[in-house]
Amino acid sequence: MLLPVIAIIGPTASGKSKMAVELAQAIRGEVISADSRQVYRGLNLGTGKISKREMLGIPHHMLDIASPLEQFSVAQYVPMAEDAIRDTIVRSHVPIVCGGTGQYVDALLRRSPIPAVPPQAELRAELEPKSAEELFAVLQQIDPERAKTIDPKNRRRLIRAIEIVRVTGKPVPTLAPAPKEPFDVLWLGVESDPKELRTTIRKRLEERIQQGLVREVTLLHDRGMSWERMEDLGLEYRYTARHLQGRLGRDEYVKQLTDAICQYARRQRTWWRRHPDITWIKSLDEAIKLSKQFLASPH
Repeated sequence: MLLPVIAIIGPTASGKSKMAVELAQAIRGEVISADSRQVYRGLNLGTGKISKREMLGIPHHMLDIASPLEQFSVAQYVPMAEDAIRDTIVRSHVPIVCGGTGQYVDALLRRSPIPAVPPQAELRAELEPKSAEELFAVLQQIDPERAKTIDPKNRRRLIRAIEIVRVTGKPVPTLAPAPKEPFDVLWLGVESDPKELRTTIRKRLEERIQQGLVREVTLLHDRGMSWERMEDLGLEYRYTARHLQGRLGRDEYVKQLTDAICQYARRQRTWWRRHPDITWIKSLDEAIKLSKQFLASPH
């Protein structure tokens, strides 16, 4: 018997977190975050981490569980998230996995294999001097499918992807066959119009800057986080760090970051559009209806 889980996915700024909370209120649910950056303590505005007020009393799991000064991997995430799902079900609540990090969601619910490839010191020494553009060109050559969905500026992920391909001789794995799934999953995708999404992204970024995004990044740096580490922690930290270093003026900072987030949203859509089991929805009512039907059926 498989354990029932609801997954809410979609591109950044599509309203996933809000829908997950409202759905949880309607079906006695709890939220399991599947975001590769929201696991880190202190990364709040830059990751769009839901606030206590926005949670409306709904328990959230897998937030603030790691130090941002240390690497936290999908291999560490999966067993912890599985425990959170099972604990939620034991308490007769419905686990709602919510996130935009496709690799985390797939590894948890699709059972995408996590390659047991330890760090390769010699290979990393060879790759480290290369720029993000050079690393991305290498990945495009050896694994063009992974190159379509990876952040082309994230050197850490680029090096890891190249490392996996070089060691295994195979492309970075994506989706595993459905029979390997330990969960019975209802996949709900939050539909969004690309033009409207860009407007939302720009507006949300301006709001986060007003709320203290630059101050948040400054504080992280003052507490020991290097500018190099921020390059690996996602777009908001990468571009804000460059702004604080004087490499980008305020207007150029906002423009470049907005463009980069929109490009990231397109990569997210590419990732999810190849997933045949997702039902794309536009409203909370649809989510509630489909979820209740799903929960009433045998698993």
